[in-house]
Amino acid sequence: MSFGQSGPSRRGLLVAAALLPLMARPAEASAATPKKAQDYYDRAARLAGDDPVLRALVKALAPDLAMPATKPLAPLKIFDNVAVLGTSFVQAPALLTSRGIILIDALGSPDEAEKIIVPGLQAVGADPAQIKYVVAAHGHSDHFGGAQFLADRYGARVMMSRADWNFIAAERPAHAPKRDLEIADGQKLTLGDTTVAFHHTPGHTPGTVSPIFPVRWKGRRHTAMLWGGTNPPAATADKRTNLSSALAFAATMRRAGVDVELNNHGGADYGLTRIEELRAGSPGAANPFVIGRARAQRFMKVMEVMLRGRIVQDQEAGTGAAAAAAVPAPGRSSHSCC
Repeated sequence: MSFGQSGPSRRGLLVAAALLPLMARPAEASAATPKKAQDYYDRAARLAGDDPVLRALVKALAPDLAMPATKPLAPLKIFDNVAVLGTSFVQAPALLTSRGIILIDALGSPDEAEKIIVPGLQAVGADPAQIKYVVAAHGHSDHFGGAQFLADRYGARVMMSRADWNFIAAERPAHAPKRDLEIADGQKLTLGDTTVAFHHTPGHTPGTVSPIFPVRWKGRRHTAMLWGGTNPPAATADKRTNLSSALAFAATMRRAGVDVELNNHGGADYGLTRIEELRAGSPGAANPFVIGRARAQRFMKVMEVMLRGRIVQDQEAGTGAAAAAAVPAPGRSSHSCC
């Protein structure tokens, strides 16, 4: 056929007309029927298999999530350089460096900071006066409520993403800390022998942050991540943001060689049980938080599939199952507690 100014020949038109049905067939064949939310949930359950950590994540990301009742949690060093303080509902990991403490989250109130974090650090042989930084993984009060108390008493600097500083300023929650240091995406914080890399993983809140940092168990080095906010947000658009964050963070974890998974809500990832396993275990026992690189990636895959299901469930409840085509494809690159 000529691409000049003259029109196509009759023969060319006939050939093109004959080819149109053939050209359309692959597209028609690829337009699979949209999956239902339950299909995603079932797939996530298959991915989890008998793995208690992954099964707990499936349950935590399901629409009918029920968090555990708040009970006392005895402090414990879950790694040579990481202690966990808090309750059965929410925990604040403390990174014990050679030059002080980086506390990730600060529980829900000044009272909890004074009565749980301070004596908890003392119980594991750490000095709370050495808290240099309090990192709020996201802007919900159960994660920053004790931050200002620790800043006032010990001079600790409080860190949060700009988006979540703005978020809590707009919400004006009780016990909100004074605006201090902002966490940039990809920012690194070095204190003594420990460097923490902070990654923005918005969705749970506008500025949720998930850190990656080195840990040691029996002197052996591992690389840990802490997913900053687990419970999917209410709005479908925020769930999509959450999904994009999970996809991006999985790739970041792969590059960093993450083989340890942590969460600030141990009820969401079998963490509470793993803490008690460590507490009861013999000195030579393996650390249940060291799950290996492949399993860490599977953890994020389960999260991805569950989030896709939650998005489709929103669409089924609203515009119908046909809208499921709007779910972001793998690799493509808004709020509740937990």
